[in-house]
Amino acid sequence: MKLSAPKTVTWWVAIVLGVLGILGTFMTIPFFTDNAFWTVAAGFIVLALATFLKDL
Repeated sequence: MKLSAPKTVTWWVAIVLGVLGILGTFMTIPFFTDNAFWTVAAGFIVLALATFLKDL
């Protein structure tokens, strides 16, 4: 299995999702406060898929 580096846009999307999920834990942000765990999980999944799939 050959891994590839994610594109810059994909990396930033994953970072934004992770930061919103973490901030949603500590402060009230609509949608993100109730779904903080799933937002962080989605960021990690996007990042993992970007390393496994080429050109993502």
